[in-house]
Amino acid sequence: MNIIVTFKTFPEQKEYLKQVLGKETQIYFKEDCTKEELEKLMAKTDILLSWNPVQEGISKYSLPMDNIRYMQLLSAGYDHVRLEDFPENLQIAANQGAYAEPMAEHVLAMLLALSKKLFVYHNDLAKGVFSQIKSQTKFMKGSVAGIVGFGAIGKATAKLLRTFGVKVMAINSSGKTNEDVDFIGTLKDLDYVLQNVDSLILSIALNAETEGLLNKEKLELMKEDAVLVNVARGAIIDEAALYEHLKTHPNFYAGIDAWWVEPFKDRKFELHYPFFELPNLLGSPHNSAMVHDALLIGTEHAVQKILKFIHGEKVPGLIGENKQLI
Repeated sequence: MNIIVTFKTFPEQKEYLKQVLGKETQIYFKEDCTKEELEKLMAKTDILLSWNPVQEGISKYSLPMDNIRYMQLLSAGYDHVRLEDFPENLQIAANQGAYAEPMAEHVLAMLLALSKKLFVYHNDLAKGVFSQIKSQTKFMKGSVAGIVGFGAIGKATAKLLRTFGVKVMAINSSGKTNEDVDFIGTLKDLDYVLQNVDSLILSIALNAETEGLLNKEKLELMKEDAVLVNVARGAIIDEAALYEHLKTHPNFYAGIDAWWVEPFKDRKFELHYPFFELPNLLGSPHNSAMVHDALLIGTEHAVQKILKFIHGEKVPGLIGENKQLI
């Protein structure tokens, strides 16, 4: 069985892939191949390990892919994948849950920074303003957090929040969970959750159902002083609606890690509204997963899924119709 790694690797990552997958397959690296060599290899390859197929030039329109049966993504997200670029019978799996723990830490960091208004008072101090008595902040204990998207990231976040005494209202696709939560529902319950939470975390996949999920009407349902954190995808929030809501609700705070136009998918970072002129926004460059050795952690997770496919076991995180995970 042959496998091609289509992205540029770093030495430790490449050595790990050779050691682990080399025992089960004949492994090749696109970075080591000429265009002619790659075309010949693709014709006899069974598995691809990819990160960003579009930017890596991987498509049925440019390379022979009739023999390929499985493609594993290094990324947990998959909205950047154009399914029409691949044969219909090709199984494609997202790296679901690979970066859950570091992302949960990032969510917590943003929630604390926003709830305690750390960046606001830092800026005040830089201006010589020392407002100790007037600078009251939120107490996390006893507050209610809503987590929309209760997969690996949502669950890891809930566990951290529990240590602070935070109540958790969660939304997933089934409305069922074995996790310790105070409420579990589906997107049909979104309005109820929005009305009752002090903070909202978005960790849900982007698809036809969730695009523009948090629009003007939904934002208006939230508390005046709620905190919003998005580590999912920018398009889940209506960009114009969020900007206007932040502008007209100065006590509403937002932490954005996932943006609407980003280099990974769009080859550039672009905003259509001046978010960074607002005092109630905290941003990060979609680096919630980027801890030390993050790519090696993600690679190890992806490899385990590849081994499941090789051994004929069920692979979690397969991308189905309408980009729903199955």
